[in-house]
Amino acid sequence: MNRWQHGNGGRGRRRGPGRLAPVLDGQAGGAPDGRAQDGRMPDSRRDGRASDGGLRDGRPHDGRPHDGRAHDGRPQADPPVTVLADEPGPRGRGTGAGLTWRRRRPVLGRERWLSILSPIAMLLIWEILVRLGWLDARFFPPPSRVAVRFADMVADGTLFHHLGISLMRVILGFAAGAVPAVAIGLTMGLFPWVRAVLEPVVAALYPIPKIALLPLLLMIFGVGETFKVVTIALGCFTLVLVNTVAGVVNIERIYVDVARNFGASRLDFYRTVAWPGALPMIFAGLKLGMGVSLLLIVAAEMIGARSGLGYLIWNSYQVWDMAAMYIGLVLMSFFGYVFTMALNELERVVLPWRPR
Repeated sequence: MNRWQHGNGGRGRRRGPGRLAPVLDGQAGGAPDGRAQDGRMPDSRRDGRASDGGLRDGRPHDGRPHDGRAHDGRPQADPPVTVLADEPGPRGRGTGAGLTWRRRRPVLGRERWLSILSPIAMLLIWEILVRLGWLDARFFPPPSRVAVRFADMVADGTLFHHLGISLMRVILGFAAGAVPAVAIGLTMGLFPWVRAVLEPVVAALYPIPKIALLPLLLMIFGVGETFKVVTIALGCFTLVLVNTVAGVVNIERIYVDVARNFGASRLDFYRTVAWPGALPMIFAGLKLGMGVSLLLIVAAEMIGARSGLGYLIWNSYQVWDMAAMYIGLVLMSFFGYVFTMALNELERVVLPWRPR
């Protein structure tokens, strides 16, 4: 009698007489359906268990269902390598990427505290050195004396008077210089013939220190508000202009080609390609221009003004009020920091795609 070996989807090959192939697991003489000689189904076929004792449907030895639930019906956690890689372990420690993140967060917090405590430590050292006599209090008044003078100037309104006037001049001059600089820079970047006409003039004006123009501006505009606003406007104009032109010229060529292929008009290209593409460089120019504006307002107010932080610094030096002079210097530094942070926040909102 010929036997057929089962397997491979019911297909088998015929064996010669007298050469009976083992039907299952090397057991000769068994039934074709895998039964043993006593008629019972082997353990591995009777309940679906594999040779290692596990069920053939993927269940482990303990008989848990295939969805990973235990005998009590509660879901079992997946292996740590796939799900718990960034979850806390038995002792509250993370593994994998989570461990890196959990270790980095305290480091970032420590750096933040160091940035806050370092100026306080510097002021404390300054105070101690003056108290010990190692620093001359005539030139370096202790921070405690500066704080008392600051409170007096706030109480009598002197500080707010000088501060408000300087801020108004800076904002007006910065706007008067930055807005036309952006418009002209975009035009120079888009039209090569405009760039060819204006670039020599810009290249000649850019390296001139704007403080060197103060005598000329005084002669033209006299001592007044126009002189100070024009000084600030000239200072930030060239910086914003050069950065805007560079931003437009360096736009990737593929964006220009796509706009042309879709039939974008000059206005559409100006609005949807040139303007967004140049924004990162424009913001860089605005930050530089703001720093130069604060520098120039101090110089302009020292020369021809009776109010403002620059006047406060210069007048305090002349009357030897060192505490008030340091207050003016610290306020200029503080507002430079505030303006820079404001521009950074505006850049983050306007350019959300730019990496930080």
